[in-house]
Amino acid sequence: MSKFAIRLLTLAALAMALVTAPVVGAVHAAPDESPPPSSDKGKKKKSSEVKPGIKDTAFAQGYRAAYAAIFDRSDYAGAIGQLKALGRDDSAPVANLIGYSYRKLGDYKVSQIWYERALKADPNHVKTWQYYGLWQVEQGNRDSAQYHLNRIAALAGTNSEEYRSLAAALEKPPGTGLAY
Repeated sequence: MSKFAIRLLTLAALAMALVTAPVVGAVHAAPDESPPPSSDKGKKKKSSEVKPGIKDTAFAQGYRAAYAAIFDRSDYAGAIGQLKALGRDDSAPVANLIGYSYRKLGDYKVSQIWYERALKADPNHVKTWQYYGLWQVEQGNRDSAQYHLNRIAALAGTNSEEYRSLAAALEKPPGTGLAY
């Protein structure tokens, strides 16, 4: 099987796992959220229509646990270990959350490495552009943060939560002790 086919299958599996991740209420600078539920959510599906095991994959469970560690308990160090243990830290959503966790721990150099790794995996990953843009603001790199904001506008529009979050951070005066 070619590398492209393997990557495509891995991406498809990751997408399915992320779709099953729990949706948490609006959190400023929250990680990727699941898409809205389909209109047939209330209908009971035939067993032949349900993909067995998708919601219960080890990856999905591990991702949800790391997500909860970050956004429910602020256990960033614990989440980093959980995310790395998933064995998929070359995927944009996982690498982005690892970068976010390192940033929250104040390890900006390592955080930058993970954000760049996430963008290498998926140059159109809007959440990474947002988080890395917030990292740029925290570092005083306002021109770079503006570039990130422009990328978000091109990818998700100016009405997206990611755009609004980074734009709000850029509107604040430098050195105001931002915390995202």
